[in-house]
Amino acid sequence: MRVLYFHQHFSTPKGAAGIRSYQMARQLIEHGHEITMVCGSYGGGETGLKMPFRYGRRQGFVDGIRVIEFDLNYSNNDSFVKRVRTFIKFALRSISLAFSEKYDVLFATTTPLTAGIPGIFARWLRGKPFVFEVRDLWPELPREMGAIKNPVVLWLMSLLEWASYRSANRCIGLSPGIVEGIANRGVEKTRIALVPNGCDLSIFCDEVDPWRPVGVCDSDLMAIFTGTHGVANGLEIVLGTAAELKRRGRNDIKMVLVGQGKCKNALQHRVKIEGLGNVIFHPPVNKMKLAGLMAGADIGLQILANVPAFYFGTSPNKFFDYISSGLPVLNNYPGWLAEMIEDHQCGFVVPPESPVAFADALESAMDEMHRLVTMGQNSRRLAELSFDRKHLANEWVEWVTGAV
Repeated sequence: MRVLYFHQHFSTPKGAAGIRSYQMARQLIEHGHEITMVCGSYGGGETGLKMPFRYGRRQGFVDGIRVIEFDLNYSNNDSFVKRVRTFIKFALRSISLAFSEKYDVLFATTTPLTAGIPGIFARWLRGKPFVFEVRDLWPELPREMGAIKNPVVLWLMSLLEWASYRSANRCIGLSPGIVEGIANRGVEKTRIALVPNGCDLSIFCDEVDPWRPVGVCDSDLMAIFTGTHGVANGLEIVLGTAAELKRRGRNDIKMVLVGQGKCKNALQHRVKIEGLGNVIFHPPVNKMKLAGLMAGADIGLQILANVPAFYFGTSPNKFFDYISSGLPVLNNYPGWLAEMIEDHQCGFVVPPESPVAFADALESAMDEMHRLVTMGQNSRRLAELSFDRKHLANEWVEWVTGAV
């Protein structure tokens, strides 16, 4: 079977971005299917293609995946207008492939929401099966965050959301809240599957070499955050916690922020002004190097801004990387991940926007390091039993190909 797969932010493990689409594509190949991946050029990502662009695109095979990459650069540091323009350009170029490529099923994954546009055209104008994967609920998230306030824009996004869900033969949600959100738009639950992000157990394993960034001693408690430094991530709470720990004289607790994003410069400026030597910034690293960094850490930080839509409507890559590495997780917002952490005793859950509770948890972890060992074992056990990427990928393949 031939699958035409659209993911604007596709990356191989050599990049510093999520690799869900890479792993799913590889699993399709293992099942004997042909896969064409259509993507753009994502900051921090790595498509594997090195040849120059010709007429705005380049293509080739990467680990058995036929990759078509549009010359459309995207970065989390881009302005809102520039990002929207890039999203629309990618969608328009994707429509032409939806008409010209030979395939049996079209699959598209967000973000952005415009990823569903080629699927809508393929379903209604070519009669092709369309499977739509939803990673975040739009426009609910930007509306609750206040990122988009224009009622016309929100109405257009809501219309596109409805059209994408209703055009798809099948949908996939990455969290329970996303599945519920799709169903609330009138899609029968029998057409929706829950396939969350998974754990790359072969990458995050005992064979990696642990390491720590400059500024973190072997005797320090190292809490690590890996991901975008954006508005949605709410990393100001980490700096507030750092200030509280500094006030308490706990210089033996370090917080390492790995990644990039539009808020990073402001965060670095605040750290410098307040003299927060217990916060270490590090640029993004690829998955293999990240595995070694995780192995050298003591706690993974699952941080988001206090937005109710996040509670059950996200499936963050970083959480699954943490538990793959056998790290206890410190989570600062309620929802399905917080419930999982408490049920499986694999970390700490603190209330949102509370630097004092956050600092208390880190101080407790440092003073009772033996507890972290048990929590870490529980994390790895949860990863192996419930979120092994290979098992989830098999379910995903069966659901996608079953749409034909």
